[in-house]
Amino acid sequence: MKKYLWAICAAVLMALALALRFGLGIQYPAYALGFVSAGIVLWHFRKNLPVLVGILTGAGLFLRFALRGYAWWGYALFFVAALLVLHKYLPAALWRVVVVLVCIGLAYFCFVEYFIIKNARTDRDAGRDYLIVLGAAVYGDQPSLTLVRRCEGALQYLNEHPKTIAIVSGGMGKGESITEAQAMHDWLCAHGIPEERIIMEPKATSTLENLQFSFDIIRARGDEPQGKVAIVSSAYHLYRAKLMARSLGVTDAAGVAAPWGYFFVMLNYFIREAFGVTHLWVLGN
Repeated sequence: MKKYLWAICAAVLMALALALRFGLGIQYPAYALGFVSAGIVLWHFRKNLPVLVGILTGAGLFLRFALRGYAWWGYALFFVAALLVLHKYLPAALWRVVVVLVCIGLAYFCFVEYFIIKNARTDRDAGRDYLIVLGAAVYGDQPSLTLVRRCEGALQYLNEHPKTIAIVSGGMGKGESITEAQAMHDWLCAHGIPEERIIMEPKATSTLENLQFSFDIIRARGDEPQGKVAIVSSAYHLYRAKLMARSLGVTDAAGVAAPWGYFFVMLNYFIREAFGVTHLWVLGN
């Protein structure tokens, strides 16, 4: 019995973590218990490379395919597992090359994250004439948590600036029975925003189209977006959204950060966003 006491402790802690996180919706104690459980397992198998790599890979697969919003944590575990294998089997000279490349990659990642984090907040602003709310997933006819958070950010801004007009932008994707624009329109109306303050843009399928089509709506109203636009999106997404607005000629769009969701889910998207920003820097979209 004593031989397997570590496994029993790890299993109990993980079960408690899952119950707290998914049963009761309690985040941080659940994460702490999960980390302790994982630490016990990893410490026990620290000298058994095949088992350790198998655990990391299995955990990565679980995060990637079984949970929504943790995919990049899964990729990180795959990366660590691959490094352990390379460290074991590569010649010393090649391993040193790998270490140098990893260090360069991590330095670049931190460089990109600096700009993402710097812009992951609401800009100080006296109020803009138009508030563009960027779409996110809808499940059937129900807005995803990300979309709800963006609507919450829009609601707060619209309540603080009663003359601002909202443009809710987003088309209909796979698995969606209504457009993202319609879902946002309905949510804002249900939370007290008058329908006449909301304009729907129901065709966009990307952030660039969200902005382009919304700017077109503003111009069709006889106005210009320059100096008059704020953009609501998830905090991690604001830097890229503002870069895209600049590429469309609107150089001073203000950012409005939606409230954070689950902490580690948000960190997952901050990791992913570094690759999105790199793609934009290199390819322009």
